[in-house]
Amino acid sequence: MFQRTDPPDCTILWDGREVPARAGESLAAALLAAGITAFRETPVSGAPRGAFCMMGACFDCLVVLEGEENVQACLVPVRAGLRAAPQRGVRSLAEEAA
Repeated sequence: MFQRTDPPDCTILWDGREVPARAGESLAAALLAAGITAFRETPVSGAPRGAFCMMGACFDCLVVLEGEENVQACLVPVRAGLRAAPQRGVRSLAEEAA
């Protein structure tokens, strides 16, 4: 579906799996180039969602980044060793109440 114009120069971890990427590109672009199209699941039905607008307006690309929930993958620049995972359901509010 999506193809790179330049070869990958680093790897990131997506849900525990190594994914090739290019430093500086958005996390959403790296995932799409690797064939990953589902970045999160909706809270009510569990339907998969992925990148839609690629500019931070739609919030369909929310992921868990380095343990932080509700991060827009389209706005995160890739760096070597970046760790991210799909966001499933709604974020946890227990930590925020403490």
